[in-house]
Amino acid sequence: MRVWRADLHVHTCLSPCADLAMAPRTIIARAAARGLDAIGVADHNSAANAPAVQRAARGSGLTVFAGMEVTSREEVHILALFGALEAAFAMQEFVQRRLPGRNRPEIFGLQVLVNEEHDVLGFEPRLLAGATGWSLSEVVERVHRLGGLAFAAHADREAFGLLGHLGLLPRGLALDGLELSPNTSEAEFRRRWPECAELPLLRFSDAHSPEQIGRAATGFRLPELNLEELRKALRGAEGRGILTEAASLWKN
Repeated sequence: MRVWRADLHVHTCLSPCADLAMAPRTIIARAAARGLDAIGVADHNSAANAPAVQRAARGSGLTVFAGMEVTSREEVHILALFGALEAAFAMQEFVQRRLPGRNRPEIFGLQVLVNEEHDVLGFEPRLLAGATGWSLSEVVERVHRLGGLAFAAHADREAFGLLGHLGLLPRGLALDGLELSPNTSEAEFRRRWPECAELPLLRFSDAHSPEQIGRAATGFRLPELNLEELRKALRGAEGRGILTEAASLWKN
């Protein structure tokens, strides 16, 4: 059993709000320099650049989980992570069935599709920054049906955060955990939202530029690093667990 340091909320240049420097090899180099063991690729409403980041990570020792940051009908962000690309792309197909609008790069930013060498393959025409037509419960249910993990992204934040935006935890919403923003300590969060006491709290970077990668991370105590082991850690099963604020464990 060892502690694996993971930043599972990282955007690429596909997200319109991300720096165009967020290319696969740049992301991997920065993640390695920050001492990470794993990252999660989580662009807005798309998993299209995840394969390129996975290819860029070959030989680096870094695990790359494919996922996306889904915007629900309520304008809440859900971080979805998967153990297989096929599941991530099945989630993308589901999300984009109800993703209205076309991107206007001059307003929202470029949405760049790249390969592992940062060659531009094209530009995503859909408006990835928009909200889908799927409800929170429908998003979380589909993530789980595809074998993934579903977290409320930056849950305490007013902008697109589950609790900050809605003001409550919807009854029956079967989340796997809550991601905290840098604005709130774990103790403060527990005092403010006692109804979330049973949900694990996590910290990831929500990186939109290279220097942000690894600025926050969560340690997972596991024998090996894969999605099913992460699931056990989130449940505290079989001696697995998580470490969210043990800063002394991390390399700077």
